[in-house]
Amino acid sequence: MDLVSACRIFASVAERGSFTLGAAAEGIPQSVASRRVAALEKHFRQPLFDRTARRAVLTVFGQDMLGPARRLVQYADALDQHAAEAKLRPLTLAVPEICDVRHLALLDAAARAADVALDLRGAGPEQRAAWMRDKTVRAAVQAVPPDEAVWVVPLGLASAPTAGRNEAKPRAMRLESLRPSRTEPTALRRVWIQPEDDVPHLRDVLQRAGHRAALLPAQISVAASLVTAIGAAFRTGDFVLASASQARELGLVWRPIAGAPLARGYAVAAHIGEDAALLRSLVGAELARALGATETGETGAPDA
Repeated sequence: MDLVSACRIFASVAERGSFTLGAAAEGIPQSVASRRVAALEKHFRQPLFDRTARRAVLTVFGQDMLGPARRLVQYADALDQHAAEAKLRPLTLAVPEICDVRHLALLDAAARAADVALDLRGAGPEQRAAWMRDKTVRAAVQAVPPDEAVWVVPLGLASAPTAGRNEAKPRAMRLESLRPSRTEPTALRRVWIQPEDDVPHLRDVLQRAGHRAALLPAQISVAASLVTAIGAAFRTGDFVLASASQARELGLVWRPIAGAPLARGYAVAAHIGEDAALLRSLVGAELARALGATETGETGAPDA
């Protein structure tokens, strides 16, 4: 027996003095109302209404039980209201600050359609990790090595467009092509690592690859900001380590790196495991798009 539903119809019938009116007020058939009251009487082992009267008249026991029944219904309604309000409490999620605003808006919309309110907070990888440590956020998209990742975003080198050059399919670029010229040793072309990729499994790997390609240490540097890196690409012809989708958004030409496959790896970390599972199941596809990956953890060069 549903005790709350039974008490609800019991109180409604008692207040109106009629099973017909009480059932109508609760939006149920009279037969259902009668069965619920009968189940409640069986539960209490006492009659609640005088069956000899033409109207729904309470017995002495029914009069004693009406007050507690009303309070139970009120408590149940208050509990439902509190649950509804608790569901609206935002789930704070730290995301990479490089995520496109439109994709984040679609992520937020998808979450709300699934009755989950998100509070999205953009930050770099170190800040996201710090927020998780001090519990500023409930969950975070963490930068992890690709072999530990849920979503993987391949990276390449992005540069300013060159007039008259339009490659249908981007050709892989070798780091050796950036070696300083003997005739112009000071004309260095650099590869800038943006803050989002300033993590050991990307920065150290790229720097080692640069060393093997005989590049000068200064040719692979960490930029102070993404704006600084992109500005250098447009101003001096330097390159920026970036994903294909990010390059498109920034108006840059993207090329994969020959012999040095690099990729961002992302996974959701949460203080409560259910939060991480909820995000992956409900908005995993939208989160992947915001990160520049696909649902299977793959992305690629710009569309031909």
